[in-house]
Amino acid sequence: MPSESVVPENTPVRVVSLAGHSGAGKTTLSEALLVASGALLRAGRVTEGTTQSDHTDAEKQHGFSITTGVLRLSQGGTDITLLDTPGYADFVREIRGGIRAADSVLVVVSAVSGVEVGTERVWATADRFEMPRLVVISKMDRERANFHAVLADLRASLRGPVAAAYLPVGEGPAFRGVVDVLAAAPDELPGELRPALNEAREALVDAIVETDDDLMNRYLEGEAIGTEELRAALLRAVHAGRLYPVLPVSAETGVGVPELLNLMVLGLRSASERGVLTGVDGQTREPTPNAPASARVWRVSVDPFVGKLAYIRVWSGTIRPGDTLRNTTRGVDVKPAHLYVVSGKDLTEVPELRAGMIGVLTKIPELHTGDTLADPAHPIEYDPLVLPDPAHTVALFPKTRQDEDRLSTAIGRLLDEDPTLRFAREGQTGELLLSGMGDMHTTIAVEKLAALGVNVDTGVPQIPYRETIRAVSQAQGKHKKQSGGHGQYGDCHLRVEPREGFSFRSEVVGGAIPGKYLPSIEKGVQDAMQKGPLAGYPMQDVHVAVTHGSYHDVDSSDLAFRTAGALAFRNAVEGAKPVLLEPVMLLKVRAPAQFTGDLIGDLQTRRARVQGMDPEGTVITITAVVPQSELQTYSADLRSMTGDRGAFSVKPAGYQDLPEHLAKKVIEARKEAASLSS
Repeated sequence: MPSESVVPENTPVRVVSLAGHSGAGKTTLSEALLVASGALLRAGRVTEGTTQSDHTDAEKQHGFSITTGVLRLSQGGTDITLLDTPGYADFVREIRGGIRAADSVLVVVSAVSGVEVGTERVWATADRFEMPRLVVISKMDRERANFHAVLADLRASLRGPVAAAYLPVGEGPAFRGVVDVLAAAPDELPGELRPALNEAREALVDAIVETDDDLMNRYLEGEAIGTEELRAALLRAVHAGRLYPVLPVSAETGVGVPELLNLMVLGLRSASERGVLTGVDGQTREPTPNAPASARVWRVSVDPFVGKLAYIRVWSGTIRPGDTLRNTTRGVDVKPAHLYVVSGKDLTEVPELRAGMIGVLTKIPELHTGDTLADPAHPIEYDPLVLPDPAHTVALFPKTRQDEDRLSTAIGRLLDEDPTLRFAREGQTGELLLSGMGDMHTTIAVEKLAALGVNVDTGVPQIPYRETIRAVSQAQGKHKKQSGGHGQYGDCHLRVEPREGFSFRSEVVGGAIPGKYLPSIEKGVQDAMQKGPLAGYPMQDVHVAVTHGSYHDVDSSDLAFRTAGALAFRNAVEGAKPVLLEPVMLLKVRAPAQFTGDLIGDLQTRRARVQGMDPEGTVITITAVVPQSELQTYSADLRSMTGDRGAFSVKPAGYQDLPEHLAKKVIEARKEAASLSS
């Protein structure tokens, strides 16, 4: 039987996403928040695999977040749902889904590492959707923690007004408390803190009054503005997403956590306060329980025991068991028989899900990440989740015939759960390719396949080389065969020349070759293009013209001219300076600027052509065209070079000539492989 509603009616609801770079301490902070609110008696530890958020076997094994943990607590009469997102860019689906499902963001930055690529990534996503946010400088108890250096880093790197709302008392192992910038009296503080407090208060007051025209005018006129009035204006500014306060915290010791909880309750907006919601067609919904129901699926997972779980954010209205909902993204109706809320790994059945709540629907195969659900009488569709293309690919080799037979079904379950994965058979090489956001992403996917009973080995994919020509050449192809009865006769002269794409035309005059045989000659040419003269790779970028030929009234046929066309093409290509082509990718890599020299040096060893460098704050973006063969291990190499502080994306950028010394190696290897298989 369903339990009573976990969230009493009229209770303020907050959905807050914890986001930041990998290793910033998000999961440890979520444990500290649960303990401080009384939702948990004792904090678990990531290293021991005992946290509420990282509860899957894979997360316990690897020691970091892979999925977005959903955690619930109550503070000051407010129900707060925390969405603890992963830090690895490989799990961007979880990161973006968790941010989109929230009303505000808690951006977590390490007091040791400062602003990193992951910090900028989540900040940009929050900017895009105009989300209020708090900034937590975590790990203040660690050696080399430096609050003021990180604060300066934040101001230099991130858009928008960032100001310290609290200052640390001590740093590193000496971190023992926090000071309220607005309320603290300088005379009551140790002498070494007073200059920092005065500077921080001035910066915070400036940031506050800039968000309120009336306060600004009074401030400029020299009027003294009281602490409580400033605090009220601060909370309004935080609520509206016009000011981003910074707090020092140690999740390990709990210092700063109560102040953070208080600001989350007082400053962050509730679900009903986020404003009117707008669909892709311009329709609107009020984010209240009495409006027509609407929700978005922000995450899907497949549980071995429960089956498919669709995590939804209810944006408007109230959903009850048995209600018919229209999946407006796919045009089908669904009727959930049971509704659940989730905290950690525990599902609790509830009689309804109201606007602002995170819920779970089970065993509904028609639901996918990004789908919109709505009242069929008032349909609406929200914008889809925008996800990047995969950046890393591995070849899969099933270990047994049984694994091969089961692979398709298991891969289907993975793709249903994770839309950032791709699976395909490479047409040229025949390999089964699994693509994801990075090597960690594909590694986890292979582990999930094993959990589903499908064991595979992985390897570096073969490079789909191509061949082309660099000169004009002409040749004849004559196919003549007599074996009793009708013979076979086809004769054509072709000219080949390098040109982008493929084209075929006839320059035959005087009826030397009847027009009906020209399509057969073209088919023969296309047959021959499937295996180039150098290493047997497909050919591209060739223009072919039929210039002359001859035929026989009785013995000529489509087959004869198809054979002649293939022969003429092969003969012509031999004299057209054939070359081997390699695929190249457009690479964009973002990392802290301090790694610029290392990144450029590494790219040079990969035969890259750097297209540009774009510095932005403390981060640089490098754009380069790089051979695909040189990027096979780039995901792991970049993580090693930057200490997991870099991110990259790739997309196809065509083909280029393979250098002669490398082409010889490829040709020799190809011939050796052919001889072994014959």
